[in-house]
Amino acid sequence: MAQESGERERGPRTEQSEASGIFSLIPTDSTTEHVFKSPAGDVPYTATAGRLDLFGQDGKRTAKVFYAAYSAKNGGADRPLTFAFNGGPGAASAYLHLGLVGPKILEFGTSGDDGTRPVLQDNPQSWLAFTDLVLIDPVGTGWSRAANDDAAKGFYGVRQDAESLAKVISLYVQKNNRLQSPKYLLGESYGGFRAAKVALALKNTQGILPAGIIMLSPLIEGKFLANSDDPLSAALQFPSLAAAELERRQDFTAEKLSEAERFAMTDYLVALAGAPPHGPDADAFYERVSTWTGIPREAVERARGFVGDIYAKQMAGAGKVVSPYDAAYAVPDAYPEDPYTRNDDPILEGYTRAYGAAFNSYARNELGFASEMTYSLLNEDINRRWEWNGSRGGDSRALASASTDIRDLLSVIPSFKLMIAHGYSDALTPYGASRYVLDHLPPELSKGRVDLKVYRGGHMFYTKADSRRSFAADVRRFYGTEDR
Repeated sequence: MAQESGERERGPRTEQSEASGIFSLIPTDSTTEHVFKSPAGDVPYTATAGRLDLFGQDGKRTAKVFYAAYSAKNGGADRPLTFAFNGGPGAASAYLHLGLVGPKILEFGTSGDDGTRPVLQDNPQSWLAFTDLVLIDPVGTGWSRAANDDAAKGFYGVRQDAESLAKVISLYVQKNNRLQSPKYLLGESYGGFRAAKVALALKNTQGILPAGIIMLSPLIEGKFLANSDDPLSAALQFPSLAAAELERRQDFTAEKLSEAERFAMTDYLVALAGAPPHGPDADAFYERVSTWTGIPREAVERARGFVGDIYAKQMAGAGKVVSPYDAAYAVPDAYPEDPYTRNDDPILEGYTRAYGAAFNSYARNELGFASEMTYSLLNEDINRRWEWNGSRGGDSRALASASTDIRDLLSVIPSFKLMIAHGYSDALTPYGASRYVLDHLPPELSKGRVDLKVYRGGHMFYTKADSRRSFAADVRRFYGTEDR
């Protein structure tokens, strides 16, 4: 568990040289001293809540990027250093910070989904036990800001984002003399895709070679993301829907789910790719899909087995709607009379929104970083403006790919390792899609260097204590620091 041992230094609240403008609302760096009470013993550490400046070719400041860093006092030069960010695009790092890796964890009540009374407490599974941490908020999220709207355009895109984060990482490494430390990247959702792009930018433009990447519930191939009328995409999503139904029936086992996985990539995929089944074959097929997913047989037949567009309102029963972030999580449907209109997502727009205010409070009261600026947990404007492959919009997202980046990293960095982690019932970025990508890597690249782990839960499976604990143990083995 983490426990503060007193604060030695706090920075002043604003820079005197910047008396006006958006940057004046961003405090200067604050450094505090703490002790992390890990199961293996006390770990004294230094916490820094700060910002790094980015400049354009004209020498003018284009952005200030907020980060929070945790460094063990007795770590040594070879202690791993992990840079973490979320996805979106437009999400701040508070999700990973207070949900998974940091010295504090945000709990959502006894039910696990009550955001009205969140409790911030010590995190016994903090990754600080085996790696130093730097959590970064990309420009436009958290307390990271561009100088103005024109400057912001230079950060809202796949390439621009990767280059800016690579520069931030390089600045931190040089400023803190961490060149010798093995460096890892952790990214969630779009952040997993981002991690691959940042890793290449680090290598190619900053001369820093990452030791490995941990992708959490990642987007790797945009063509598999919510592509509900494509047979292969539907087959890769199917096991996650089956996992959700097994959870609802309180009948989940890995062995039972393996049956759904076999069905998905055999009879299910073949039936979707071919002509519609007829007669007894159709009856048997639609009944199997219905049984595995909980979606009424009549609805399955109307959709011809393509259930990606109907599961949200169909699989949990009348008057219920499920979240794509965790298809096992159902709430009352706000629009039960409408077959298509959906309410806000009960996870992304529900209890997890509490991460924003909680991080604001944590930074102010424990890290000594008190800003009057709103902490932007999820900036949807960034998502709308994001430039994918040179163009904007959801259709362009389908062309996004990180598979070639993964291959290149594995090929040219012999010691590079990759770990991908998913929640079983995540229907948004299903584990089947990542398994497909890894299964199609050349064996010479992947053998002994690539690992896929799947845990109970959804997109943010780490909100479940058991899954968070298992994930932390697996990551520690991935780092090779079990004995530290």
